[in-house]
Amino acid sequence: MRVPMITAEDMAGDGRLLRVVDALAEALADLSAGRTSSPPRTVVQHGPQRELLAGTAVWAGRGAGTVKITSLTPDNRDRGLPLIHGLVVLTDLETGRITALLDGAELTALRTGAVAALATRLCSPPDAGDLALVGAGVQARALVRAVSAVRPVRSVRVYSRTRARTEAFARWVRDTAGPGVRVAVCDTARDAVRDAGIICTATSTDDDEPLLAADWVAPGAHVNVIGGTHEDAVEVEPTLLADALVVVEERAAAVAEAGEVRAALAAGLLREDQLTELGTLTDPEARPDHSRTSVFRGVGMAIEDTAAAAALYEASCG
Repeated sequence: MRVPMITAEDMAGDGRLLRVVDALAEALADLSAGRTSSPPRTVVQHGPQRELLAGTAVWAGRGAGTVKITSLTPDNRDRGLPLIHGLVVLTDLETGRITALLDGAELTALRTGAVAALATRLCSPPDAGDLALVGAGVQARALVRAVSAVRPVRSVRVYSRTRARTEAFARWVRDTAGPGVRVAVCDTARDAVRDAGIICTATSTDDDEPLLAADWVAPGAHVNVIGGTHEDAVEVEPTLLADALVVVEERAAAVAEAGEVRAALAAGLLREDQLTELGTLTDPEARPDHSRTSVFRGVGMAIEDTAAAAALYEASCG
């Protein structure tokens, strides 16, 4: 039997995106409750910051399993090619058969945006609408789409180091955002994030010097930190984590892979038991105080690929 291919076009639309957000909420709740697991990825380095990754997970709650193969090639920016290429294989746990193949790069961008949208939905005030982005690549576009699906975005401010890319990103937002959404290109990251209620960082930095200072972030803002190319790369000054609600997908994964978390722990700014797993916040009794500054530091996990692939396959089947 021919295995269907779920392409980038098949993943478009707010309806599918919200199905992925809801599936991630269920899967991460199962992860935090010990009802499922997400094994570490296998990573093979084959040059400076160049990686081939393989990740697999099963989600018994949906009867689904996935294997994802991904390549990470930072110098693709100079070639005009995407940072990430990949393929996801979805399997039916009951029969063991392969049920679908999915565009791995698009699924990665979609589920990364969707998990940030889940964190935004759970941690930010319902009326938060001023969105700031640091980064103007594929993932930044996925973040605009995802955050706009869960919050009434009224303005988008963006900064990246490459002005031409930033201008192109701003044109895309103007073309795709709803009427009345204000879009601004900023000269500095500080200008972009000042007074924003929702901040997203999505860069391919490999540096341990932060792109955002802690005191640039307005009190009560929600920050999604999802970029960096290795476990010690830092986008946001780790001192921001000292007084914020720090949310992660899984404590062990964050301690191993999240640069800001690792730096804050090493500096004594944070204890591991102060990390809040995103899945625990899906319980209405555990919802955070929206007036408190919150930081979601995501690293991406195989169980998220499984949840997203299952949701997209179900959507494609009607």
